[in-house]
Amino acid sequence: MSSPASGPDNPFDRALSLALSGDDQAALRWATALVTREPARPVALLIAARLLGARGRVENAKAGLAASAGRALDAGNLPLAVAACRLLEQLGEDAARELDAIAATFAAGSPRLLAAGARPPKLPEGAGGGLTPLDGSLSVEALLDACEAAVRGAAAAYASEVKVRGEAPKVAPEPLFSSLGEAGLRAMIGIFDTQLVAAGEVVIEQGTTGAEAFIVARGELEVKRELPGEEPVLLARVGGGTLIGEMSLLSRSPRAASVTAVRPSLLLVARKESLDAVVAEAPEVGREFAGYCRRRMMENLVRTSALLRAVKPRERPALFERFETRTFEEGDKLITQGQDSDGLHLVASGEVAVVVNEGGEGTVVTTLGAGEVVGEVALVLRRPSNADVVAVHPTVTLHLPRDRFLEIVKQHPALLAELYELAVKRAEETSSIVAQEATDADDFVLL
Repeated sequence: MSSPASGPDNPFDRALSLALSGDDQAALRWATALVTREPARPVALLIAARLLGARGRVENAKAGLAASAGRALDAGNLPLAVAACRLLEQLGEDAARELDAIAATFAAGSPRLLAAGARPPKLPEGAGGGLTPLDGSLSVEALLDACEAAVRGAAAAYASEVKVRGEAPKVAPEPLFSSLGEAGLRAMIGIFDTQLVAAGEVVIEQGTTGAEAFIVARGELEVKRELPGEEPVLLARVGGGTLIGEMSLLSRSPRAASVTAVRPSLLLVARKESLDAVVAEAPEVGREFAGYCRRRMMENLVRTSALLRAVKPRERPALFERFETRTFEEGDKLITQGQDSDGLHLVASGEVAVVVNEGGEGTVVTTLGAGEVVGEVALVLRRPSNADVVAVHPTVTLHLPRDRFLEIVKQHPALLAELYELAVKRAEETSSIVAQEATDADDFVLL
C-alpha cells in the first residue's frame, strides 16, 4: 500500500521525478536539502550521489554511493544496497567489497540475521512536510558545490559511525536470498542491473514476452490484469523488496498482467541469460530460485483459482507439495482426446486451447489461462477425454497425477465437489458447442 507520504508532496519522489525529467538543477535543490536534513537516509544519499556523478563530480559521488550501500545494508534493505553498488560500478569503481558485505550479511547462517519471528528495529520515517529546497537563484555550479559538501559530510559521518560502533545491526532474512549460501548469494546479486522509472511508466505489459524479472529497490508499482470486455482488475500494489515478473526467468510464457509505476521507482533487473550463467556455476541458486518461484506461483494461484480456494488455508501447503511442475512448448498436447486422463493440470502461466476433433476438423471450444484447470472432465467423470488440450504459448502447469488425485479428494471432499461441478458444466458446454457447429455446417449445406 502507498504510504501517506507518497506522491508529489514526498520530497524523495519529487527529487527523483525531477532527475528523470532531466531538470538536474531543480533535482539538485531537492536532493541537497534531503541529504542535509537526513544524512543517514540511504535513498537520499543515492539520489544526490547519482546527480553528482552525472555532472562529473565523480569522487564525492562514489563516496556517497558507498555510504548509501552501507546505510541500506544496515537498514536491512538488500535491493537498495545492491542498487547503490551497481551505480558505483557505473562510475568506474570496483564495488566488490560492498557486494561481498551484502552477501555475508544476508546469506544463510549469517550472524547478522535475526532469528525467525524477531523484528528489526523500526526505521525512521521519510522526510515529511516542511522541507525547503535550496534557493532557486543558485547556479548549477553552486548547487553542485553544496551537494558535494552535503554528500561528503554524510559519507564521513557514516565512516565515523562504523569505526566506533560495536556489533553491526542485525537484519531480517530475505525470503529468497537468505536461503542461499554466501557464495551462491554473491553470484546472484552480481547479475542485477538498475533501472529508474517515472510515475506512470509501464514496466511490464500484459501479453508480451520477456526475459527479465524486477525487484523494487525503492518506489511502488501497480499490478493489473486485463480481461476481455471488462475493466482491468487491480491485483496488487507492491513496494520495496518485492520481486515481480519472475516466471519469465523460468518459462517463455506471455506476461499474465501489466505492471506500472505509481511513484518514481528504482528497480533491480535480472535477465534470464545472466541467471542461467550463474546457475551453471552454482546449481544451488537454480534450486532455491525454482523453489521460491514455485511457492510464489502457488500464492498467486490461490488468488485466481476457485479450485485452490476450496481447500482450507492451513491445508494448502501439504496439498501444494503433491503437485509436479510441468512445462509445455507451443503446440504441445497436455491432454489427448479419446485417451484416459493421467491427472489434473492447473495452468500456472501461459495459455491452453481446448480443441474438439470431429470428422477430421478441429473446433476450439475455449482458451484457458492462469488459474484454470484442465483434465477434470475425464478424471472426475471417469471417461476418456472429450477434447485435446494444446499449449497456445509456452506454458507451465502444476500437474496432479491420477493416483495422487484419488488420494487427495478423499482428504478434501470440497475439492471433489468443486471439480465435479466444473466437470459437468464443461462437458455440457463442449457438447453444446460441438452440436451447434454441426448444425451450422448442416445449414450451410442445405443452403
